[in-house]
Order: sequence, then C-alpha cells, then structure tokens
Amino acid sequence: MNRPVTDNYQTLYQNFRWHVPEKLNIAEVCCRRWATDRSKFALYFEDETGHRSSHTFWDLQRDANRFSNLLRALGVKRGDRVAIMLPQRPETVVAHIAIYQMGAVAMPLSVLFGPEALEYRLNHSEAAVAIVDDASLANLAPVRSACTSLTHVLPIRKLPALLANHKPEFDLVETNADDPAFLIYTSGTTGPPKGALKPHRVMIGNLPGFVASQNWFPQTSDMFWSPADWAWTGGLMDALLPTMYFGRPILGYRGRFDALKAFDLIERYGVTNTFLFPTALKLMMKAVPEPKKRYDIRLRAIMSAGEAVGDAVCAWGREQLGVTINEMFGQTEVNYLVGNSAEQWPAKPGSIGRPYPGHRIALIDDEGKPVPEGEDGEIAVNRYDIHGHPDPVFFLGYWKNDAATLAKYTGDWCRTGDQAKMDEDGYLWYQGRADDMFKAAGYRIGPSEIENCLVKHGAVANAAVIGKPDQERGNIIKAFIILVPGIAPSPKLEEELRAHVRGKLAPYEYPKEIEFVENFPMTTTGKVQRKELRQRELNKREMNQQ
Repeated sequence: MNRPVTDNYQTLYQNFRWHVPEKLNIAEVCCRRWATDRSKFALYFEDETGHRSSHTFWDLQRDANRFSNLLRALGVKRGDRVAIMLPQRPETVVAHIAIYQMGAVAMPLSVLFGPEALEYRLNHSEAAVAIVDDASLANLAPVRSACTSLTHVLPIRKLPALLANHKPEFDLVETNADDPAFLIYTSGTTGPPKGALKPHRVMIGNLPGFVASQNWFPQTSDMFWSPADWAWTGGLMDALLPTMYFGRPILGYRGRFDALKAFDLIERYGVTNTFLFPTALKLMMKAVPEPKKRYDIRLRAIMSAGEAVGDAVCAWGREQLGVTINEMFGQTEVNYLVGNSAEQWPAKPGSIGRPYPGHRIALIDDEGKPVPEGEDGEIAVNRYDIHGHPDPVFFLGYWKNDAATLAKYTGDWCRTGDQAKMDEDGYLWYQGRADDMFKAAGYRIGPSEIENCLVKHGAVANAAVIGKPDQERGNIIKAFIILVPGIAPSPKLEEELRAHVRGKLAPYEYPKEIEFVENFPMTTTGKVQRKELRQRELNKREMNQQ
C-alpha cells in the first residue's frame, strides 16, 4: 500500500539555489574523482549473446586515459568534434570520458543511423575522428569518402591493440563550465537536423530533476538501468552520466528492447532505479500484467518521458510494481525541466508534474505572453530562475545555425515546441507537440488523451492518433492500433473501440477511422513519428485523386 505523500514542493522549489563552479569538466565529476577507489564499481555490462563484464571507475579511467593519449596522437585538439557511433557498451563510456577530459567535443550518433544520416551529421559537425562498431562501420563505408573532415575512423575491435601502445596516465585539461562538452543532433519536425551544442555546466543543470525523478537518488545500494540509447540526451543525461556523477553503478545492455528481457535484467541485477519510455512501459504492462508474481522486483523509482504515460500505465505501476511512475518533461536543448517526485510531492496520474527546482517555467502564446490557467500554451523555460540567477541547463546554441538559435527564444523564454495546460496547483498536463495538435469539427484535439484511453482497452497494445485531412471537418480523428498478440482485427472490434472512447471522453474525441497495424514509425528515442503517419495519409489521398 502506498503511504500518503507530504507535499514538500513549495519549500524545495523556493529554497533551491544553483551552485555552478567556474571550472567544471564532466570527466572529472563523473569518473576521475571516483577512480581513486580501485574497488568502486561503475558499470555492469551484458549483451544479447550473454557475454558479461564488470568495470570499476578505476578501470574506466585508465582506459579513458589511454584513449585520450591515442586521440591526441591522432591530432585531436581542444574543441574538435569526435563522433561516437556505438551502442550501450563499456567502450562508449570510455570514449565519452576520454573526449571530455581533453577538452574536445563528443558527438554521439545512433547505431541505427543509415549512410545519409551519418554523412550529413559528420560533414555538418566537421568531425575529425569517428569511433565505430561493426554495424556503424558498414553504414559509414558508402559515404566515408564524402566526409572530408573525417581524418580517422577507429573500429572498436582494433582498440585493445591501439590503446596498449599508450600510457594509462593523462592530465585533465582544465575547462570552464561554459565550454562545449558534447554535440547532439535533434531530429526536429522541419528542415535538416540541428546540432545542439551543450556545455559542461548542463551536468549540474540536469541534477535537480534527476535526483527528484529518481526519488532522491542516490540511496544506499541504488542500481540504475535504462534501455535508452546513450547516443541521445535521454540515455546520456537522464541515465548514464548522472548515475556516474553520484558514483553509483549502472547496467549497460546491448540488444533490442524486449519486455521479458527487461524484467529479467531488473531482477538479476537488482535494479532499483530506471528510466523507461512510455512505449517500453506499455509493452511490459501488456506482456506481464502481474510482474511481481513472476519476478523479484526491487524497483523504488521509475522515471518516464518522451510521450505522455497516461493513467492506465500509471495505475499499473502503482498496483503491480508498487512504484508511482514519475513523469518528466525535457528536450535535448533544455533537459529535465518539469516532472514528479513521488516521495516529495503528490503525483496526479496523467500529469507531467511541476517545474523542477531551479527552473522557471511558463506556458506562453505565440507572442510570448503567459496563457490563462487551464488553456493550452507552449512550454517555455526562462534563462533565469525565480531568484534571478542563470539556469545552467541551457544549451549554447545550434551548431552553425544562429538563425535557428535566435528563433528558439522569445526574450528570455526558450520555447520547447510542446503544448501543455497548467492547473490551479501548478501541475502541467501534456497536450503533445505543437505540430501534433489539430482541429476537427471546430474542436482543438491533442492525441495523448485519446491514445491513453485506447490503451486502457484490453485488446490494445499501443495506439497512435493523428488528424486525417477531411474536406468537411478540416480533420477527422484517425487511430492506428497495435493489437495484443492473439487478438484479431475485425469490424466488431473497431466499433467496440469507438464506443470505448466515446464512453470515456468527449463525444467529438472518438476515432472515426481505425487502422490496425503491426508497428509504428518510431524515432530512435522511442517516440511515435505521427508526422510520418500524417504523410502516409496525404500520400494515399493524392494517389486516390490521380
């Protein structure tokens, strides 16, 4: 039984103060300072073949020192971009620490990127070196000659021999908190991907939200795991680096996400804290409705972000895992802004929470003015906290794109492009990306509430909702449905799902059209690409008109 939560929010939020040192290096605070204890574990690793290994901070630091010396020998200088094209594995951690401590800029790239995606990012960033595994090497090969700034490609299978030739000592390069540390490209919704350049200080800017969303991490014996790719902000800054910052161990798993495997890892490694995308939680809920009957689960905190979790999954977390899921909202440019902390203030199921301490948040209109309570507005964060101090969570700007950086701001407000409503208690209710919102029959519709309602039906494993262009109504609501294994599509089921939504939401919110599908187009960070679904519908309409 969950005990009542005392609401400590206002005290925590009002009393919080930022303390950002002038000199700061992520490698120092996340690894080097812990490496003096040779027995302190940092990383447990397992892959899909069953191979396992474990690594202390001392192990990682010595390998990172050799790696820094190797990169320096290859001509990498302070400020140079170094691409890390690796999945979750020990070499990924070593590469990050090595790059940060020499004052260079890490550029993580997903191993799922194809040749064109790699070519654009490597050329746009003018990366000097790329560290790759076999999968990435195969994707890079067709465009290698077109990447003119790329002087060296380092396959990790050759690293042991290369590192053996370099000393295990390296003197940390002193960096300012505002110096660039890493460059992450965002997929965006319009135009080519933009590179968000992040300074070392964002490590500090992420901490209040991380600590709160993980129920006051770290506690004794805390063990962290997340399937989130370390090539993205969600995996790097919501899991890997903050866990290491606090000197706690993290589990890295290389392999495709699988719900049963997730429960297995959580049980075998005694995972206490995790970050799971809503899509992952839905898959786990449908695969094992009553997990504590099958697994010894010691979870004490679950953070979820990327899409709205919905009260169906929240209820499952409370009832079947014994954990109140802490929703969080952030993005690559300005991360860990809003969320819940179940042990410090009450969570409202379906809400993404309140502004985390240190972040001044408002919902604004197109002109940058705050919207009235209960109305849709764009989530924005101010450059300064409520005490007038600079918020360290901000990115430095978009790489070689001053116009896009300027457009990101209205005065001191940084716009996120995400819509929400705020209630009388200051909780935000996510409404979706601004470009996911649509009007149908004069009503403004957000997909999240309808998707959440559909997932509550026992036959539905996952749902994605879009506005399908319609000549009379502007748009009609169309739902794409992935069914639970063993359930077959039928006209009867379609009507049942429409009635299910009609009985729980407003009459105008039920899907007039339903399409059963086997999967959704997804980003590499686990978000449904509704833009792609909308484009499919437009293509169908154009073909029918020909």
